[in-house]
Amino acid sequence: MIDFSPIVEQKMNWTRFAAQFSKQDLINQTNQLTDHILELIADATDADVVFDPEDPDAYDPYAENPDDLTIGWSLGHIIVHLTASNEESAFLAAELARGVEIEYRRSRWEVPWQEVTTIEQCRQRLEESRRMLLASLEMWPDTPHSKNYYTISKGLKITPVMRFLLGQNHAVSHLEQIADVIRQSKHVVI
Repeated sequence: MIDFSPIVEQKMNWTRFAAQFSKQDLINQTNQLTDHILELIADATDADVVFDPEDPDAYDPYAENPDDLTIGWSLGHIIVHLTASNEESAFLAAELARGVEIEYRRSRWEVPWQEVTTIEQCRQRLEESRRMLLASLEMWPDTPHSKNYYTISKGLKITPVMRFLLGQNHAVSHLEQIADVIRQSKHVVI
């Protein structure tokens, strides 16, 4: 998998970081990340999917229900969140790669996490997302418009590769959270 630590530790800027990677690298990253998450949840059960973890850092500013702002995220919630974020980045990246001039906007839909109650639903969502991410990369032209960009705050120019990697980095940031939820769930005494 791609090592995002130079970004996380602010040792490299996004422009230099993204410039290292090709479309094939993004394909490899998508498969490796999905496989890694599937490995993390390999022994998870339906009970683990709906387990309500302790998460003092929980905060979702986009929660529709004000009561949901600070609840701990179940495994199902994390899976639908990270796949939706990843897909959003991938589809915006495809537009950029095709030469479409865009301004930043949301391109996001998330499966309602309350409806994800089984480990099979989590696995299905991950595989469906993998298929969608890989399909989005197939929409890139043979010669992508790699210098096409839109600008966000602080003047950062978001290119196709960078946009795709932003979603991957976000998903990677949830890996420890996934492991922690499963750890907590397995240690609950009933």
